[in-house]
Amino acid sequence: MDFLKEFNTIMKNTDNLALATAVDSTPNIRVINFYYDERNKGVIYFSSFKGSSKIKEFAQNNKVSFTTIPVGSNQHVRVTGGVVKESSMKLSELAELYSKKYPGPPTPQSDMVAVYEVQFSEAEVTLGINQRGMIKL
Repeated sequence: MDFLKEFNTIMKNTDNLALATAVDSTPNIRVINFYYDERNKGVIYFSSFKGSSKIKEFAQNNKVSFTTIPVGSNQHVRVTGGVVKESSMKLSELAELYSKKYPGPPTPQSDMVAVYEVQFSEAEVTLGINQRGMIKL
C-alpha cells in the first residue's frame, strides 16, 4: 500500500480537520478548514482572527495535533507533535489557494486575519480497520 499517495489524496479531498491544543493541562479542539500543498511537504495552512482564543493558546503552547474529518468513509490522517506558528504566507495567497479547494465566496481580506501553519514530519494514515501506516515527510 502506498500510504504517501493515500495521504496526499486524503489531504487534497478533505475539507476540514479537528485541531487540538492544550494549555495548562486543559485540551481544546476546534474544526477548521485548511490547505495542504504536497509540494510543501509537512505543512498545512489556515487563517484565523489574530486575537482569537485559539491564537492565544498557540502563544502559550505551540504544540498541536490534528486529524482530518472523514467524509463518506473512515479514511483519515492523524498528526501528533505538530508545531504551529504564524506563516509568512500572505492572506491573499491563501485565499487564492482556498478558491481552488473551496468553491464559494472568497476568503475575507482583513488586517485582523492572519495565515497560520502547522509543521509536522510524520503522519498516521488510516484507510480501514486493518490498513494503517506511518509516513515520514
